[in-house]
Amino acid sequence: MEELIRAIILGIIQGLTEFLPVSSTGHLLLARNLFGLSEAGLFLDTMLHFGTLVAVFIVFWDDIIQLLRKPFSKLALLIIVGTIPTAIIGLTFEDFFEEISKTGVTVGWEFLFTGFILWLAETAKKRGHKKIDHIQYKDALIIGTLQGAAILPAISRSGLTIAGALYRGIEKETAARFSFLISIPAILGAVVLQGLKLFSGKEIESLHAIGVIPLIVATLSAALSGYYAIKWMLRVIQKGSLKVFSIYVWILGIGILIAQFFGKW
Repeated sequence: MEELIRAIILGIIQGLTEFLPVSSTGHLLLARNLFGLSEAGLFLDTMLHFGTLVAVFIVFWDDIIQLLRKPFSKLALLIIVGTIPTAIIGLTFEDFFEEISKTGVTVGWEFLFTGFILWLAETAKKRGHKKIDHIQYKDALIIGTLQGAAILPAISRSGLTIAGALYRGIEKETAARFSFLISIPAILGAVVLQGLKLFSGKEIESLHAIGVIPLIVATLSAALSGYYAIKWMLRVIQKGSLKVFSIYVWILGIGILIAQFFGKW
């Protein structure tokens, strides 16, 4: 029963923080350390990311169907262009990012940086005007590069991509929509790469650390919470303020730095 409760909590954390601008990787790093699940990290991360991928597919199903029907449309090409720098950064610095994720030494500072970007993005949110048809390929490259940088543990992917879109003058609803759509190939790529690593004997053996049933529960929990997180974030970007997320990650970052100072991290 305890394992199921932990699985549900981890799934909710992944689903919410993947699409809210507060960093899912940073929160999962904290949660896994708290629950002592670091030895099952890769298997767990793969299924949790799969759960959030399902959530994106459900919310943006109509958009995805249109992209498949019109693979050379402006939106499809923008997503492809934006994915290129993300893939290059992710594959080139994979080992570096994995090492930082294991140690977590920079997590506090990364949360503070995420909050700073979100705070600045709030001013840009009020003056964007570009719709999908007006987004330039240069815009997509910049947003994709920011998405690649967000591979760092506590740098929020959605936070950086939405902020980048707003800074490029993209209208706020379009900025959020493009941020979530460009996440599809990024999350799918992460699931595929992690899945390939799972074929090694060592990783397969680590499955018993969490169990099959809790793993399924965690995946479903991530998908459900991710669905509602996307829906809520689309409303927040329209009528709410990103500053509340800034304050939250600042508090979290400062707390981690204090813990590191006293040797508790």
